[in-house]
Amino acid sequence: MPARPDRDRPVTAEPPETARVQVAGGKLEVLDLPGADDRAPLVLLHEGLGSVALWRRFPALLAAATDRRVIAFSRFGHGRSQPPATPRTRAFFHEEALEVLPALLREVDAERPVLIGHSDGGSIALIAGGALPVTGIVVLAAHVFVEEMAVTEITRARAAFVDGDLRARMARHHDDPDAAFWGWCDVWLDPAFRSWSLDADVTRITAPTLVLQGAEDPYGSLAQVDRIVDVIGRGAERLIVPGGHSPHLERSTEVVAAIAQFTAALA
Repeated sequence: MPARPDRDRPVTAEPPETARVQVAGGKLEVLDLPGADDRAPLVLLHEGLGSVALWRRFPALLAAATDRRVIAFSRFGHGRSQPPATPRTRAFFHEEALEVLPALLREVDAERPVLIGHSDGGSIALIAGGALPVTGIVVLAAHVFVEEMAVTEITRARAAFVDGDLRARMARHHDDPDAAFWGWCDVWLDPAFRSWSLDADVTRITAPTLVLQGAEDPYGSLAQVDRIVDVIGRGAERLIVPGGHSPHLERSTEVVAAIAQFTAALA
């Protein structure tokens, strides 16, 4: 989902230095910030229209606050990564979680990471967290079922992309803004996607999990948080902060502190 400005402090527009990592399917844009060798790395999974650059200062803030290695990457078709080999389908959440992510983790030697996912990236983190060996999970504004409010906002985004300036703004951060946008929009607005649910995947999660969301998120109600926490049960914590869909940008100081405290108890 589209990001919103940071309310705590100015957000730099300067892109971070990245590399290209080869996995099955092509090369992915990867940001890799160093940290303590004896602690699980933090791996960031971006939103539906996101990329490495659109995390803004968040990766650097996390690295400084946790002293952990921080890895962020742009999914195929996003940022400076290569386009996806085939058009995205409703299965892409699971393909990203169970195929692309494990391949990347092997290439960058990131064992048992703490997954930190925003929006669609949060959904991918939940799927992966129930299937892969992870140390912990943090999700920001994650989706585990489809709400009408999300469909309404994505429909508005489609109009802004076709008739407004959203495509031009996305072109500053994505080599192929059409691939990034339509790969996200077409899945979410497919009528068959209305029955999508991650309940079965979330049931498999055993790692400590922090579920975080903005109280005024236009893309998802707090019922998303309730569902995730209720399905996981013990080991799941919730944190609701003021603001909208991008709490890591809108309330960066509070969110970074919460993640630092959460991960302090992990390996």
